[in-house]
Amino acid sequence: MPQEQPVAALVIVLKDELESAIVSINRLQPDTLCFVLPATLKPAVEQDLQPRIHKMPRRWDWVALADPDNFPACHHTLARSLPPMLATWAVEPGALVADLTGATPSVAAALALTALPYTSRIIVIADPAEGRQGDPLSIGTRERLWMQANPWDEAAESVRREAGDLFNRGAFVAAASLFRRIEQHVSGGQKPLSRAFVDLAEGYDLWERFQYRQAWEKLKTSAKAMEMASLFGGPPGLTATVSHVKANASFLEKLVLDPADVKEGLLLDLLAHAGRRLQRNHDAEGAMIVLARALEATAQRQLFKTHKIKTWDVRPEQLPQALQELCRTCLLDDIDGKFKLPLQVQFRILAALGDPLGQAFLREWPSMKTLLDAGHHAVLGHGFEPIKAERVQQLYDVALRLSGVSEGSLPRFPTLGVS
Repeated sequence: MPQEQPVAALVIVLKDELESAIVSINRLQPDTLCFVLPATLKPAVEQDLQPRIHKMPRRWDWVALADPDNFPACHHTLARSLPPMLATWAVEPGALVADLTGATPSVAAALALTALPYTSRIIVIADPAEGRQGDPLSIGTRERLWMQANPWDEAAESVRREAGDLFNRGAFVAAASLFRRIEQHVSGGQKPLSRAFVDLAEGYDLWERFQYRQAWEKLKTSAKAMEMASLFGGPPGLTATVSHVKANASFLEKLVLDPADVKEGLLLDLLAHAGRRLQRNHDAEGAMIVLARALEATAQRQLFKTHKIKTWDVRPEQLPQALQELCRTCLLDDIDGKFKLPLQVQFRILAALGDPLGQAFLREWPSMKTLLDAGHHAVLGHGFEPIKAERVQQLYDVALRLSGVSEGSLPRFPTLGVS
């Protein structure tokens, strides 16, 4: 009899004959074991089966079925008994093996439904027949076949599609959870691609939370694994996804490795983030907060790049003469003793310095003031009324004009189509 690595958990269905069950238990050497059987078969298990087990499981139990041909009753009993038992035994998803050799059609269907979230292998010991494939073995004087399959290799397709939909809606944590479930259950050859999708979803979740370095590492790892999978086929659209993720990883690399005190790529990311909040998530309040930061990043970039002024630590003598006294008297932080420029002052300094961005700000200010005031009066500003999405969209358009950034140049998250 072929030797296998011991399994964490085995659920085995018994009907009348015990020989196949003994072969299965001794071959798999489960750490935990559950019998599914008619109540009348319990004495035979204790007297005839257990003494022939070569290595007794650490824990074992049974689920007794009153009528193995009654599907609703079988499913009710298994659904109420098996999951709590597996939870008590700390059986991880994908660690359960189900042996359906002795199952009636009703028991097989009920157990398959109940055990699917936990199992990664279903076994049947059957008589040889044309078209059947499996490992031949002898049980007594009978020639049998050991047949096995992983139901998740097929079921994973619909779960992957669901995870892809979650990813596309920006629910990256939920998508990663589903991709991880697939990874735990599918057969070995499919695991690397599933792991790549886990890294992909986790990477974009990190990016959405501005954890740029960790996101970059995740996306690099994911792109490499997906690229390898695409060489052997992979799901439709995988090659396009790889190209998109590589471009995103390249953007993050530049942002992470930029040594400047004011990073060029941050403005692009903030504008893209605000766009996602508004258009994908319909989160006008959150988008407004990010847009205000993007406007500040626009001014910070220009002040630092052209005039070497750090808005968080400015020296009054760097400013035009007319604004130096304002800086000394009004902009000193009494905690760290540094002079710091608020958003509107940053742009007015640029205007006083004759910078084109400052001049553009003065032209846009009448419309910007109304929109920024709406943000101040919003729930996440300083007020009590939710802001309207139209107001945020208007400010988004102003921010693009003011920064000179085209929407097409912003980093875009991929649309994931997997099956």
